[in-house]
Amino acid sequence: MLRRKFLKEGLCSLAGASAATTMLRNLGFAAGIASPTAVQSDYKALICVFLYGGNDGDNTLIPYGQNEYNSYASSRSVVAVPRPSLLPINPVNSDGRQFALHPSLTEMQSLFGQKKLAIAANTGVLMAPTTREQIIAKSVPLPPQLFSHNDQQVQWQTSWPDQLPKTGWGGRMADVMNALNTNPQISMSVSLAGSNVFQVGSEVFPYMVSKEGTISLWYYNEAWGNPETIVTKAMLDATYGNVLDRSYSEIFKRSIENEKRLSTALRKAPTITTPFPQNNDLAGQLKMVARLISVRNDLGMRRQVFFCTADGFDTHGEQVNTHANLLRGISQALGAFYQATVELGVADKVTTFTASDFGRTYKSNGKGSDHGWGNHHFIRRRRQRR
Repeated sequence: MLRRKFLKEGLCSLAGASAATTMLRNLGFAAGIASPTAVQSDYKALICVFLYGGNDGDNTLIPYGQNEYNSYASSRSVVAVPRPSLLPINPVNSDGRQFALHPSLTEMQSLFGQKKLAIAANTGVLMAPTTREQIIAKSVPLPPQLFSHNDQQVQWQTSWPDQLPKTGWGGRMADVMNALNTNPQISMSVSLAGSNVFQVGSEVFPYMVSKEGTISLWYYNEAWGNPETIVTKAMLDATYGNVLDRSYSEIFKRSIENEKRLSTALRKAPTITTPFPQNNDLAGQLKMVARLISVRNDLGMRRQVFFCTADGFDTHGEQVNTHANLLRGISQALGAFYQATVELGVADKVTTFTASDFGRTYKSNGKGSDHGWGNHHFIRRRRQRR
């Protein structure tokens, strides 16, 4: 399956477990483990990189043919990217039109040229194919609060634009796939960016770490015997009749145990020699993802879902320089992460994709762009289509 088909069908079908299983099996994500020998090599990971604020996809993927570019430049006016600076690409599946990437996306252009990157074009959260005229006429159902950051972030992450959020499609995927993990030591879903709806499942919930590693209670160490540890341990060892007290105690214990397991595994992690860019928050998150993947066997993981983020994409003003810097950071981070997966020998086992609130208006507001809908997203291909 092409990654484009993955997103198109995945966002629609993951609401049902049976449909999810079928689709994910086609992707290889749901493949069963045939033998103990296969356990060591049978690994798949999915990494969501969410670009908060609404990335300007029309300045990410740009028409390159002269006539199409002229129309683009006329509509986008002050935010149009000069044609000589663009990075041309050659899609495998083409209708004859020419396209290019923003000049900041040098690493992405290289991956695309190697057929390691695909683009899902004009993708967004709607309930039905919709035109501007239909919106004006109110002739089609629309997601609630269309163009709202918070609402459309949740709709993207749940794939349910017409329902209250309950679970994310990454969480529903984890519910279906978790049985393929052998004696997992931590949650199948790991977030490098705090709480999110994407990874919330009915059975599997995200475990949160930072780009530096596990998040621990700095004061809690039973070897120290300090008052804080003594009081905390007494609270955890107590027996509670109230269900809320009991649940809180169990979650507290589990978080301490998970931190111990993961920190122990990370201390044994192999050194990753691939250089990651400094002062790049997404790069730091993805480096930690690479480290977590490197200890997958110690953690009993065969399937994993990761969540990373970058923000600042709400470019209503000063877009030209701001967007260029943002895209440069994304490209460098994703480029380094791909090289790290090659170093770890899992480049063909990892699928990374970008998502964002929505696209942006094609016409500039004079300084930037405003909230739109369809957007263009990158998908790091695990393998070429056969």
